[in-house]
Amino acid sequence: MSVPSSVSPSVSPSVSPSPGSAAPPPQPARPAQHVVDLSVEGMSCASCTGRVERLLNAQPGVISATANLALRRARIEMDRPGDAAGLAALVSQAGFAATPLAAEPAATAGETGRSEEQILWRDAAIAAALALPVFLSEMGGHMSGALHHWLLSLASQQSLWLMQFVLTTLVLSIPGRRFFQKGLPALARRTPDMNSLVALGTLSAWGWSSLVLFASGLIPEASRAVYFEAAAVIIVLILAGRAMEARARGQAGRAIARLIGLQPKTARLEDGREVAVSSLVPGQAIRLTAGERVPVDGLVLSGESAVDESMLTGEPLPVAKTAGAKVTGGTVNGNGSLLIEVRATGADTVLARITAMVGEAQGSKLPLQAVIDRVTLWFVPAVLAVALLTLALWLVITGDLARALAAAVAVMIIACPCAMGLATPVSILVGTGRAAEMGVLFRRGEALQRLATTRRISFDKTGTLTEGRPRLISTAGDESLLPLAAAAERGSPHPLARALMEAVPDAPPAEGFRSLPGLGAEAIVGETLIRVGSARMFDTLPEALARAGDAAASRGESLIYIGRGREAEALATFADQIKPGSARAIAALKELGLTTAMISGDSAAAARKVANSLGIEEVHAGVLPEGKQALVAELGGAFTGDGINDAPALAAAEVGIAMGTGTDVAIEAGDVVLMRGEPLAVASAVHLSRAVMRNIHQNLFWAFGYNVALIPVAAGVLVPFSGPMLSPVLAAGAMALSSVFVLMNALRLRYTGALS
Repeated sequence: MSVPSSVSPSVSPSVSPSPGSAAPPPQPARPAQHVVDLSVEGMSCASCTGRVERLLNAQPGVISATANLALRRARIEMDRPGDAAGLAALVSQAGFAATPLAAEPAATAGETGRSEEQILWRDAAIAAALALPVFLSEMGGHMSGALHHWLLSLASQQSLWLMQFVLTTLVLSIPGRRFFQKGLPALARRTPDMNSLVALGTLSAWGWSSLVLFASGLIPEASRAVYFEAAAVIIVLILAGRAMEARARGQAGRAIARLIGLQPKTARLEDGREVAVSSLVPGQAIRLTAGERVPVDGLVLSGESAVDESMLTGEPLPVAKTAGAKVTGGTVNGNGSLLIEVRATGADTVLARITAMVGEAQGSKLPLQAVIDRVTLWFVPAVLAVALLTLALWLVITGDLARALAAAVAVMIIACPCAMGLATPVSILVGTGRAAEMGVLFRRGEALQRLATTRRISFDKTGTLTEGRPRLISTAGDESLLPLAAAAERGSPHPLARALMEAVPDAPPAEGFRSLPGLGAEAIVGETLIRVGSARMFDTLPEALARAGDAAASRGESLIYIGRGREAEALATFADQIKPGSARAIAALKELGLTTAMISGDSAAAARKVANSLGIEEVHAGVLPEGKQALVAELGGAFTGDGINDAPALAAAEVGIAMGTGTDVAIEAGDVVLMRGEPLAVASAVHLSRAVMRNIHQNLFWAFGYNVALIPVAAGVLVPFSGPMLSPVLAAGAMALSSVFVLMNALRLRYTGALS
């Protein structure tokens, strides 16, 4: 059958998807990359991550460095093997606690998060217990006149202030010590961060109040007010806010923790002995009983069962497993017993590779983050400048130093850029984790942003929209010859032969099999010579069979003639079947506003038949692998494929979406991997990526809008218009709540559902 070079019903003639299409010129090779991952504790805001990145990017051999506030990690890509310990020491010298991530067992990551939360809650409780008497003694009079008089009957105002001084000093020096240990050295290095703002704000309030208490003669009488309660309560609120952040981060990062927890610690050998999973090697046989979790990737040697693979694919229905079937570590065995040969262990298992992919995506930065980084680079210095300006203006306008100081402290406290630093990474963290639960793996975080904005998705046909193997769909002539044809084809490796044998499993024995290249095959069944193949094998071809064959060929179907000796007596036609979810996938993508296209190496008739049944208007057929790469680059958008021949196109696409049921080469070339191999998962991936980007934009709007709106209020711009003056205590509460809002908003992504 002749194969047209292309068929493009809805594409302009400028597109040339012919088999001979030239590939784009080769790109210059990137230097070999070596990746170093660090665990970095002590980062608390966007300024901290920026400082870590600038420090690492300045080191020799570093191609790029990214720090992730939500994960408390840094990833360094180098053009040479890197000294992880040396880089960690460098970051630690800058005021953070950094260790090579390889030295930290993955299973302990969740424990680190929990211990951080526990420490923060403990310190917040200590600070609250010390700050409560300070707050009541200073603010109680504003709430109740009776309480104010009762306190003054117990002690003089000077004594109450002395008590406030002692307790506030304890708050700052014990639970609040972390802010000064990190913030003041950062200020001295001219790289101020959130800790610097808190340290300056609380130290200013405490220092002014101490001056009023111990050297009141130096202060004008009208300005003799103390702000011990502000300094103490600010520490309480910020510690409580950080504890809530730590809890939310732990919830956001549970996807990897769940993946790590899926692998059992022990396995049972064939002889019944229990051994550590880490000691297993490929080739060993292990026994799996009902209800047990599969410890490693393997091949079923014997037994029958149904395995729950929902953790891998998101598909709730168990999958039947018999001898020869593959099983994946982390999945759950049903009621049967299986004997499994170990095929992959440790980092080579599918579960380990999924965990690594999710972790890499969660630690990456979106292109959008570059804009945020440029803003936060100057944000804290700008806030300090605004605080100084506020102090100066209030002094000039009112002459009240205490009031001016309170306004400046409020500006410094309310402007802490925690929410800005968390806005993007925490949404990526939750979104990619939720995607993994749905069987969609984003191998690179930036694919989230690109997929959310793409307007075209092209599909390979065979194995992507279709099952990838032919099936018998119709017969003509003497159907009693089908079992004889299946018998004659038993020795043939041809795909149509396998399809015929699947359709007619109870074939009689045959002998004398002979393959006739370019024609077909023949064998003796019983005492009859049975020939199976093209029309050229036969001297006689009945007119009815010829017409049926021509009609099948025009529909893009494959066909074989069957006959006794030289006369054709029957016809069998075959076609690759469309996957059950393909039509719904194309419809769902159109509902999302995307244009769909098909790029196939198959014949024009076969490609058009599938496209018409799915509602795909744009078809490119007869395209060889190099032509696919050029065509995808020209059309733009995302491309979905599964085979080795799709790898160049996946790499050339804005977003390469690989079927996880396809070849390893295709999976490695893709930016997104669909573990179920279902086309509908493409629509779910687009839906989720848009939800993540929408969530990020909401977080950024809140984080930046919050600062734009409340910094002027804290500075007192509304006071001349009878508006409120924001106290430092309220500023601290608002700042803590802004970070919690961003985190809680991101956690909503956990409930994003897959399309069905």
